[in-house]
Amino acid sequence: MDADRTRRRRALWASFVGTGIEFYDFYIYATAASLVFGQIFFPPGDPGVQQMAAFATLGVAFFARPFGAAVFGHYGDRIGRKATLVASLLTMGLSTTLVAFLPTYEAAGWVAPFALCLLRFGQGFGLGGEWGGAALLAVENAPPGWRARFGSAPQMGAPAGFIAANGLFLVLLTWMTPEQFADWGWRIPFALSAALVLVGLWVRLKLGETPEFKACLAEAPPAKVPLGEVVGRHGGVLIGGTIGAVCCFATYYIATAFLLGWGTKSLGYAKGDFLGVQLVAILFMAAGIYLAAWAADSRWDPRRVLAGGCVMVAASGFVIAPLMGAGLVGVFAFLSLLLFAMGFVYGPLSAWLTDLFPPRVRYTGVSMAFNIAGVIGGGLTPVIAQKLAMDHGLMPVGWYLSAAGALSLVALLALKGRDGAQSH
Repeated sequence: MDADRTRRRRALWASFVGTGIEFYDFYIYATAASLVFGQIFFPPGDPGVQQMAAFATLGVAFFARPFGAAVFGHYGDRIGRKATLVASLLTMGLSTTLVAFLPTYEAAGWVAPFALCLLRFGQGFGLGGEWGGAALLAVENAPPGWRARFGSAPQMGAPAGFIAANGLFLVLLTWMTPEQFADWGWRIPFALSAALVLVGLWVRLKLGETPEFKACLAEAPPAKVPLGEVVGRHGGVLIGGTIGAVCCFATYYIATAFLLGWGTKSLGYAKGDFLGVQLVAILFMAAGIYLAAWAADSRWDPRRVLAGGCVMVAASGFVIAPLMGAGLVGVFAFLSLLLFAMGFVYGPLSAWLTDLFPPRVRYTGVSMAFNIAGVIGGGLTPVIAQKLAMDHGLMPVGWYLSAAGALSLVALLALKGRDGAQSH
């Protein structure tokens, strides 16, 4: 019994710490892209167009993520969760650290944005194998009746990584002049990633394999081509799981990357003030994640809780324009509302996706569904939102948000009856 508790505690800690570091890496890029990358890595011109170009580089990682999901999922289903999670963390960390040493457009011309996109691809490739593996590490170690709450451990890595990333940017903006920050200050968070990755590796190298994966290997040899088996035998579930996860990505990248850029550059809020509001509002996301996971275990089930979250997100889209224009109090109210709803479309996602696929191809299935959803819901969302807002204001951005909630809701309703079908 003590050995089981130790194993579960290590699994929870490793999934939270590793995912927190990975999301820190991902979010420092999103924050830097919102604040300075447009003017640093792209030709001089219209600031709005520069911002769209910077947001377009965000999309590069999302399109890389399914490739990472396929590769890391293949090895995660064939040789195990532990080694694959170590490899994904190294890939992500190296790509992030190297961004700190990139030349600017002024110094290197087209080489600068090309190198930026290359490293952004590496970030996405690494994250493609990270979230799915961390979700399985937590859920497959959960005792009966705790799958959603254990599965919320990697989800909590998202607000933790966001607080670390944007908190550091807020400190830098407070201590530095705008010129110092644009010249070299933005590089500091990327350089610090190297130290965080070493911490994550130290935690993960102490892990063993999950009981469900061990039991799966004892019953039959691993799948020769996990992706082929997922597509061939579980294609409908893959499509439904993918669409069901779209809402969480659209919600998050509108609430963070897009609104940070729009709020500071078009609505005129000070960068430090807006980052401070986001940092407090993200705590509502953390609260939503835990409450949703508790409800999914104790009162309803992951699918029903996710569906309720989609309704909340869809409703939030109708108040984006009036609240974002009502000063920092309105901004705080909207971000808190939207990020709390985000917790409900994200918190139970690990448990729901995990139980859609059998253990022998679960790493691949979960990773592909989550990361293809990232392409659809997150990859181009900041660019689309920026274009909609530039042409028509914030109201169409709210409709876009509501449409994402409705789309995922339809998929969740269509998969009724699949809840927990593959949990053993």
